[in-house]
Amino acid sequence: MALKGILYGMGNPLLDMTAVVDEDYLKKYGLEPNNAILADDKHRAIYNELLEENYNVSYSPGGATQNTIRVAQWYLKEENATSFVGCIGQDTFGEKLKACMKQEGIRTNYLQDPALPTGVCAVLITGGNRSLVTRLDAANEYKHTHLVSPPVWSLVTDASFYYIAGYFLTVSPESMREIGEHAVKENKCFSMNFSAPFLSQFFKDPMQSVLPYCDILFGNEDEARAFAKDFGFNTTDLHQIAQKVAALPKKNTQRSRIVIFTQGAEPTVVFKDGKVKEYPVIPIAAKDIVDTNGAGDAFVGGFLAEYVQGADIDKCVQNGSRAAHMIIQVSGCTLSEEKSS
Repeated sequence: MALKGILYGMGNPLLDMTAVVDEDYLKKYGLEPNNAILADDKHRAIYNELLEENYNVSYSPGGATQNTIRVAQWYLKEENATSFVGCIGQDTFGEKLKACMKQEGIRTNYLQDPALPTGVCAVLITGGNRSLVTRLDAANEYKHTHLVSPPVWSLVTDASFYYIAGYFLTVSPESMREIGEHAVKENKCFSMNFSAPFLSQFFKDPMQSVLPYCDILFGNEDEARAFAKDFGFNTTDLHQIAQKVAALPKKNTQRSRIVIFTQGAEPTVVFKDGKVKEYPVIPIAAKDIVDTNGAGDAFVGGFLAEYVQGADIDKCVQNGSRAAHMIIQVSGCTLSEEKSS
């Protein structure tokens, strides 16, 4: 089948700065070992500190949606099967991102902000956990006008599947709704991720405005339970939460909503067509886990790579699990140059 441009992603393009730290370092900045936050003033020192104090920082393209698209492209193999849109700075980091995405075979159309630097994410590794502290900078300046410009909108119309992580709710929910409307009108598939517990708490209104467009919703167990609490579900049971999320109002009645919750080493919960099913993940020894950063993004990328080709749900989940299993054995969302088989 022709795959060119089939999957479109939009989100916050970041450069990941990955470093191993100790738990005292997390405590110093009031950070949790397996969480994701937006940096505020008290976290600003982290980025220079990592550079200046010999933390052996490694750099890689990051940002949740960008990682997912990279993994999907790696599996799909066909050049330009995927596209990605977001906002970067007019700087070296931005040029690094553009070059890397081109090398990986992904079509990009970045809005470039003249005033702010490309966004960065400090990925702080403690044991098998990762704490993400994101400074959005230019990524926060994405504009709806860029989306509807002809070169970018053509990427949207070329695609049949859309994926946007929930983090973009803090940037341009208007753009998410625009794509959602197109997906409904053309009966295309729109998918989103809960992404982080803070989103359903502090960005509930934009989340509520985008949810009706969602044909597939992804999340992990913490995000699912935070969502359930913030939306008054009165349960912490993942099966019940998945069922309730699937039953929320939906604009495209031609597609029933699929809800997928990963939970680390525990089975993945999938609600589809009125039924809940659990899928075991691929076992891995603790000694083989390098870091869990990007595992959830990789799961979605592996899942969507099969889904856009019409695979059944079992095969999609299994490929998602394979992708996550691969990514937790390397630092960051690092893809081998040897193409997937």
